Amino acid sequence: MSNDAPPPPAACLPRRRLLAGASMGFGSVALGALAGAAEASARPRRVRSVIFLFMSGGVSAVDSFDPKPRLARDHGKPMPVPVKPTMFNANGTIFASPWAFRNRGESGLPVSDLFPGMARHADRLAVIRSLTSPANEHAQANFHLHSGFSTAGHPSAGAWVSYGLGTECHELPGYVVLAGGGVPLGGAGMYSSAFLPASHTATLLDPAGGEALPNLRPRESAGRQRAIVDLVATLGRRRAHAGGDEAAAEAVIGAYEAAARMQAAVPGIVDLSAETPETLALYGVDAPVAETAGYARQCLLARRLVERGVRFIELTCLPRPADPGQIGNPWDQHGGLAAGHAEMAAQVDRPIAGLLEDLHRRGLLEETLVVWSGEFGRTPFAQGSDGRDHNPYGFSAWIAGGGVRGGTAFGATDDLGYHAVEHPVTVHDLWATVLCLMGVDHERLTFRHGGRDHRLSDVHGRPIRAVIA
Repeated sequence: MSNDAPPPPAACLPRRRLLAGASMGFGSVALGALAGAAEASARPRRVRSVIFLFMSGGVSAVDSFDPKPRLARDHGKPMPVPVKPTMFNANGTIFASPWAFRNRGESGLPVSDLFPGMARHADRLAVIRSLTSPANEHAQANFHLHSGFSTAGHPSAGAWVSYGLGTECHELPGYVVLAGGGVPLGGAGMYSSAFLPASHTATLLDPAGGEALPNLRPRESAGRQRAIVDLVATLGRRRAHAGGDEAAAEAVIGAYEAAARMQAAVPGIVDLSAETPETLALYGVDAPVAETAGYARQCLLARRLVERGVRFIELTCLPRPADPGQIGNPWDQHGGLAAGHAEMAAQVDRPIAGLLEDLHRRGLLEETLVVWSGEFGRTPFAQGSDGRDHNPYGFSAWIAGGGVRGGTAFGATDDLGYHAVEHPVTVHDLWATVLCLMGVDHERLTFRHGGRDHRLSDVHGRPIRAVIA
């Protein structure tokens, strides 16, 4: 990375379009990606890697980062404004938060008692309180949060970042999903590279499994495996020279080479035996609750992947023991919100606080961007008596790390926490902000497909300048 001073917040660094043309072979794609990474690192850039903490199922903003005193004053009263259709339309009265909000840190940023660990890092968080989504159903909203589109067939944010900046790690992919909690609703397609080169699709690692990656342990000796890879390369190039599909041949060769490198690198990455007891305790790897320990292991692995130059890492939440069938959306409390949110907060709060502290201690936080969000929020009125339904009309996310104006809150919902009314922003704006902090001009990071240029921020996104330092 350059040691030059960071650019002013008013300008993202322009970058030429990378890897133009979908017909490029695997070798050319990799070469282009590495060239793009070198070009980007030669310019001032705050952020090298992104850690995306996806709170699947939808965290309630009015119970976490968006305090609404009116809910306590009017608890049990009918909603005074029209209520839009919800997933189940079992809508009750105004529902006060079970948790108190307190002003935290020197900034006084309000955070509820639901997240005491994250609250200690309030001065590092930029909370976006006016995020919106067009989707009110989990799978569609998951696709929208990941790609900016509510249907499959579009590259995820991680794929775009990998495509635009390449990788700084030869042994590991640029986009990794730590799938210890299973795949959220919508399936693995939300991690897809879609029409981008296939090398930018996420690699799913399960740190809790017997093998972090299927078939990770070589079935052959090192010499025989090397001979197999060389044979595949020879046959592929011979076929290409004879008039075959050169791009397909290069893709197969590249896949075999990448698999061999990962077999050597991944076991060492997921082995935490070299970490100190103090570090393990900081994250909560030693926690007696299995779900907390499992999420802590993901957070610690995220730091280790950042250290090795992986560009985009996404974490998954584990199912609740009280509702083990709810794989993929464990924050989804249509009933029993107080118990369900408390259980999920106990899973993620200590590990996330440990991650932020560890990144800071190691000097990695200034070059790492941490993004925290669910696919939507939850209603300020009850579903039934003690749950909350989906609310895509105004919810909260936060970012922390390099180039972020910490201890701030941007945008606002109405006094009920129902609709974004001040500076409403979209998922496109969120990802445009991430790209800007990585030194990428979101309008120039494009890929031509189906007769038009596509980009992660689509035609709508604009960086949220107020959260950039």
